[in-house]
Amino acid sequence: MGTTVVDFGMDKALEQLGLKKENKGTYTGNGFFDSEEMISSISPVDGEEIGKVGITTPEGYEKVIQTAQEAFIYWRSIPAPQRGEIVRQFGDRLRELKEPLGKLVSYEMGKSYQEGLGEVQEMIDICDFAVGLSRQLHGLTMHSERPGHRMYEQYHPLGIVGIISAFNFPVAVWAWNTALAWVCGDVCVWKPSEKAPLCGVACQHIISGVLAENGMPEGISCLINGDYRVGEMMTNDKRIPLISATGSIRMGKIVAQAVAARLGKSLLELGGNNAIIVTPDADIKMTIIGAVFGAVGTAGQRCTSTRRLIIHDSKYDEVKNVLTDAYSQLRIGNPLDENNHVGPLIDTDAVAMYQKALEDVVEQGGNILVEGGVLSGEGYESGCYVKPAIVEAQNEFQIVQHETFAPILYLLKYSGKVENAIEMQNNVVQGLSSAIMTNNLREAERFLSAAGSDCGIANVNIGTSGAEIGGAFGGEKETGGGRESGSDAWKIYMRRQTNTINYTEDLPLAQGIKFDL
Repeated sequence: MGTTVVDFGMDKALEQLGLKKENKGTYTGNGFFDSEEMISSISPVDGEEIGKVGITTPEGYEKVIQTAQEAFIYWRSIPAPQRGEIVRQFGDRLRELKEPLGKLVSYEMGKSYQEGLGEVQEMIDICDFAVGLSRQLHGLTMHSERPGHRMYEQYHPLGIVGIISAFNFPVAVWAWNTALAWVCGDVCVWKPSEKAPLCGVACQHIISGVLAENGMPEGISCLINGDYRVGEMMTNDKRIPLISATGSIRMGKIVAQAVAARLGKSLLELGGNNAIIVTPDADIKMTIIGAVFGAVGTAGQRCTSTRRLIIHDSKYDEVKNVLTDAYSQLRIGNPLDENNHVGPLIDTDAVAMYQKALEDVVEQGGNILVEGGVLSGEGYESGCYVKPAIVEAQNEFQIVQHETFAPILYLLKYSGKVENAIEMQNNVVQGLSSAIMTNNLREAERFLSAAGSDCGIANVNIGTSGAEIGGAFGGEKETGGGRESGSDAWKIYMRRQTNTINYTEDLPLAQGIKFDL
């Protein structure tokens, strides 16, 4: 390759986003704080340092929380449709900056430029959804058992929402949370991944400009930066009623325990071990498209990436052969070059985990079908580029039971009825995304029934990746049980209140209890 990143307009993109070589990483909306200690953002594309971001100190964190608390008092009193107007303007600003922000996502994280643009589009889409939602934060009315009484429920803002996001979706997952939280009347404090901190600073610049133009107070949107120790400031802080955390199962368990210990609320989006079931009635062309993108998109670093392909024995050889041929056509390289299909892993630690997984699966009895490996030479100087691998394996292998954040696809064989495949699919601790490829209506309905997939997402004739924002996103079991984005996911960002109004001159008690004075 040998193409420099400058040829793809990165310098201009960084300038458009207001990013410099050194960036302040602690923001209280329109204000920011200096920090002596910095994080270096290293691009996995070429191994170059993009810039530095200041790490939040305990003193800076305290200022952030105080500013957020003050902003909440103001923000919660603004009518929800007016809050939605701010979110609408934010979405419009994202439309204006979609290209540079998409490039930054691609360059800092390593996903393809098209996927970077798609991630910014997700931000725009959730803003549109939130604007409509701002006029529909509805409760219910209920009939009272007492004459002359009216009952209803309503939802009120929680307060400060703490958001901890992962490197693989460095901007979209924050937007999923914050757009909804804002229209609900909450204020947000965000800790982006330390592996993609510049994306967080860029987003903060964008929303800060919108807030300032509308005369809104500092603290509606805040940013903190650092490693897990900065995140712990939020998870242990009683002033933050809700922590939304995206990451590994290991991280999620730590967050859940810390937040539960103070009786706070957690919204957890954790690991996935997602499978596509391929039945005798599957359309093979559709199957291959869904499986390949699911397995190699974002270099296998999506929580919804396809890890397992569970194939009926009557179709196994056909799928294996077509899939192997498809993998031979994959182009690996600079993700800003739209001719390439697969970019780098996030860092060399991820590469080491990829290599260890391939070693482990062979030790446990797997057969390498499409060989992996680390790429080197011109264009691969960062050491983060690997070859997508396919392995014939067994579902009970220990390594197959775990999520490896890399482009490794395990081929598993099943016999007999679709129930056997569903049992294999469900026999892992994760429960995020799942799919079945079939033209058999009975198989599809069985897969979607209560006795079918135990995942939060279950698709028919599409892959495991690429969820739309209109539906609630999340999974069961050790995926954490959280729901973000569409449907009624907004309710987690609010507190529910039941109201009973007595408009008579008497005071009857519920359940017919008599208490006369």
